[in-house]
Amino acid sequence: MKRFKIVSLNVSGKPGRSKRPVPKVVVKKNHGIVGDAHAGDWHRQISLLAEEDIEYMRNKLDSLGPGDFAENITTRGIDLPSLPLGAILQIGEVKLEVTQIGKECHKGCEILKRAGECIMPGRGIFARVLEGGEITGESEGTYHI
Repeated sequence: MKRFKIVSLNVSGKPGRSKRPVPKVVVKKNHGIVGDAHAGDWHRQISLLAEEDIEYMRNKLDSLGPGDFAENITTRGIDLPSLPLGAILQIGEVKLEVTQIGKECHKGCEILKRAGECIMPGRGIFARVLEGGEITGESEGTYHI
């Protein structure tokens, strides 16, 4: 098993908006993060994006940070889009299954308009919750394929 770090946990009450960092989240099985707009009975319950990819975008727009791409979990030390569908991520007692790599950008999101590029379509991943629990911003995770 390989390890990665949680850099930020991010939530928003409305879809299609940047998310705000929070110190911890409660993750519900087959639902997602309690209180987040994207939680529900579907395959994209939680979104993840690597801090390394956000750093790349900071070269184009230096004000970007965790949550600005509407990702729920910002990671470090894992190449998220290289994971195959079905890969399992474990963060404490929370278990996630990768269900989608990338997504279509929302009608030219604000970041695309300002920076000329958006990384979420190619670098962000999505997962469904197999086992729930609590995640804190200082958590570490493991994954296996």
